[in-house]
Amino acid sequence: MKCNKSKRLSYTKKAKEIVNSLTLEEKVSLMGGNVTLNDMLSDLRDADERKHYNSYPYPAGGIEKDNVPPMLFCDGPRGVVCSAGKSTCFPVSMLRGATFDTSLEEKIGNAIGKEVHGYKGNLFAGVCINLPYNPGWGRSQETYGEESFHLGEMGRALVKGVQNENVIACVKHFAFNQMEISRFKVNVECDKRTEREVFLPHFKKCVDAGAAAIMSSYNLYKGTHCGHHDYLLNQVLKKEWDFDGFVMSDFIWGVRETVEAANGGQDMEMCCTQFFGDKLVEAVKNGQVKESKIDESALRIVRTLLAFKDAYSNEYDESVIGCEDHIKLALQAAREGITLIKNENNLLPLSKDKIKKIVVLGKLGDKEVIGDHGSSQVRPAYVITPLQGIANAAPKAQVVYYNGENLDHAKELAKDADGVIFVVGYNYDDEGEYISEDEFESYTGAAGGDRKNSLGLHENEIKLIQEVGPVNTNSIAVLIGGNMIMMEEWKESVGAIMMAYYPGMEGGTAIGEIVFGDVNPSGKLPYVIPFKESDLPQVNWDTTSQWYEYYHGYTKLEKEGIKPSVPYGFGLSYTKFDFSDAKFDVSDDSVIAKCTVKNIGKIAGDEVVQMYVGFKNSSVERPVKLLRGFARVSLQPGESKEVTITCPKEELCWYNTKTEQMELEQMEYEVYIGSSSADSDLCMGKVTL
Repeated sequence: MKCNKSKRLSYTKKAKEIVNSLTLEEKVSLMGGNVTLNDMLSDLRDADERKHYNSYPYPAGGIEKDNVPPMLFCDGPRGVVCSAGKSTCFPVSMLRGATFDTSLEEKIGNAIGKEVHGYKGNLFAGVCINLPYNPGWGRSQETYGEESFHLGEMGRALVKGVQNENVIACVKHFAFNQMEISRFKVNVECDKRTEREVFLPHFKKCVDAGAAAIMSSYNLYKGTHCGHHDYLLNQVLKKEWDFDGFVMSDFIWGVRETVEAANGGQDMEMCCTQFFGDKLVEAVKNGQVKESKIDESALRIVRTLLAFKDAYSNEYDESVIGCEDHIKLALQAAREGITLIKNENNLLPLSKDKIKKIVVLGKLGDKEVIGDHGSSQVRPAYVITPLQGIANAAPKAQVVYYNGENLDHAKELAKDADGVIFVVGYNYDDEGEYISEDEFESYTGAAGGDRKNSLGLHENEIKLIQEVGPVNTNSIAVLIGGNMIMMEEWKESVGAIMMAYYPGMEGGTAIGEIVFGDVNPSGKLPYVIPFKESDLPQVNWDTTSQWYEYYHGYTKLEKEGIKPSVPYGFGLSYTKFDFSDAKFDVSDDSVIAKCTVKNIGKIAGDEVVQMYVGFKNSSVERPVKLLRGFARVSLQPGESKEVTITCPKEELCWYNTKTEQMELEQMEYEVYIGSSSADSDLCMGKVTL
């Protein structure tokens, strides 16, 4: 029995009866976390690896006498954070975004939901869909890419997967959270159209998909903390979008004051009760907060918890955690998401028969490159490093590893090899969740934060590739990182470039399989790569004020007529695909794009077909075009399939600030279908609405 919205709302009467029977103190007790700050900090400081942030599901509320269970919080999104050495560590969301595979993401949600149950939790707070305004955001790895439509589709799939296992899916961080170093102090400003067309639609899509919980963000928006934000939480989320679940704060610093937070729509202070609890009871008694506000929050919490408790019928024990089927899913995601950006003269795949000796260079080659050490850190039973994966994929070859510190030595190794693989990029010290240098590093051993210095590789890695790459004609760069990495300084020094993101516990296996042709790459970049960093929106990472423009990423470059180094949605394959017979039509409520895709190469492969819609004839300021649909298709050599992508008309609307409504223009639209956002990769037609 799936706990969808209509099922949850059927519990309204029962929840009201319970809430009406409770004292004020009992109702308020539902609204706060049951973990003390000292206990949480003690876990973080403990040398025992079994004790760490969220090592067990964090409880909040619960009324035992009325059979209302506590909310039991498990963090994410690359798997369930609880416990050490057990959970399946999936690739980070950015790689999963590169798969453009919503059916796979839903299956990953199923697996995560089962593992949450295995830990005896009932909520997964790993649906992170914040939009990286600039790819330097340190937590970019936790989200799916730069495009709002794509974020919404992938996030919706994860929500469905998790909640199909009757686990509450919590979507975060609402809203305008795309900075780390300044996340506790920055006040974000933007105009109304930017708010409604760029930064909020993906959240609405997850709410419409039935998400039962929302986490508010730390930052301020238009001068008010998002955890206290009447406009965002009460007016938009609960009233306008008809959200039926509950809102929880981001941890410890997500609520800053009792009265404003409670009146502003915050339902639950997590994970420690500091400003709710006795202080909230007193605020009600003093008339600063109406008891009806407490009743509403208590109703939302009780209704949701009862509905999910009653819907859950399957008992999962710990054997489901990190099980073989889930690890296979993690490997499948890595195989589908790793993106081939360059493959000069078909250098890849390397031939196992011809490669006798291969050299792996770079400090990350022998590291467990699974992501940052913040709240999303998952601790699996094992991790396959890039070096291990490469060695496993070519068992007859001699594999030599060197970290690359001495360039002369690296050159000597490269001269004698049949191939050189540079594994370069970022780790948890370079990017990730950030508190402060003193606190965060002492707890996790990582610095994290935003990429405030550069969006390129480290200087020593650039020199390594520039000087050693030309020594061997079979030189390949494997990039590790949570978002876009600039390539211009060194890309001509290697024949092939592969973006591996943070590929999860089986990531090394997938890297080796792709390098040696056991797997045909099919990932597509969920962001644009510019020639210059200055082509992107500029952000001050240490600030109290940040303005967000309407354009970012590929839409900014296209609007300004700037050609990217690599377009959004781009990714190479070891086979070739032909697009033909493009057709465009309009039904009653949708725009439809069709084409025939044929595999004209010699091996099987997957292609991601993308649909874009253009707004050349608009009477208002609009992007050149926007992604408005995508579909993966698997084809054997010589096989053809017709692919149909449908875009609801509502996805073409713009926000009219005068009427305060999303509106559809009656005009001729350009419609595109193809393999990336580049015009050269698209077939174009027109439809009139």
